[in-house]
Amino acid sequence: MRTNGIDGGAMTRMLIRVDAELTDELTSKFPHLRPKTHRATTTLTGDVEDQEELQGVLNFLSSMGVTVIEVVTIPE
Repeated sequence: MRTNGIDGGAMTRMLIRVDAELTDELTSKFPHLRPKTHRATTTLTGDVEDQEELQGVLNFLSSMGVTVIEVVTIPE
């Protein structure tokens, strides 16, 4: 079940794969995304309210020197 975002629209479940093993300190910046670490990569999965929130996550990762490999919308 999807919950409503700030603008009343449905939140979108996303998977963000990065080319790094993210620290607990870094993943704590995104409490709504669940980290799962694989060999030298991390996936963050969770709901985002809108494009602005997604871009904020991506911009923060970039500012920390983390390369984003893939961003995927997960179907309901």
